[in-house]
Amino acid sequence: MKSFRVVSAVLICASLTLAGCGGGDDTTAESASSPSSAPSAPAASASSASAPSAPAGGASDKELCESAKKAGNDMKTSLVTALQADAAAAPAAFRKVLTELDQKMTALAATGGDTAVTAAVKQLGAEAAKAAKAADPAAAADTPAFVKVGTDLATACKSVGVDVNF
Repeated sequence: MKSFRVVSAVLICASLTLAGCGGGDDTTAESASSPSSAPSAPAASASSASAPSAPAGGASDKELCESAKKAGNDMKTSLVTALQADAAAAPAAFRKVLTELDQKMTALAATGGDTAVTAAVKQLGAEAAKAAKAADPAAAADTPAFVKVGTDLATACKSVGVDVNF
């Protein structure tokens, strides 16, 4: 039963993080490398973007979605690698991945404006943080609330022309 929960949680987390937001990965390669570099990379490229949703000097909604996709792909890769290395360490692996997801989403949200995308990115980070603190992080990530924030982010990204599949 526990292995089924772990597998289902892996699939849910993978689908939430893999899909991210659509768009190219070239503009966000540096932004997902570490939480401290995430705010600076999208902000630097935002000055050349003319998206109406971009705050002065901040990232556009499209850039946030593209960065979220990159962060999601990184989290999926980390989780799969950790579980392949030691399946018995699943709770610790989930905790680490969810903590990193929270850090990256929080950093991304700090670069956005007062938009639905920014709110959804913040909420995804908050749900990841909550799940990471749980005794069973995989089960905590397998909740309707966690799935809903993923769906909300997908919807918000789609509204700015970025096709997201969560």
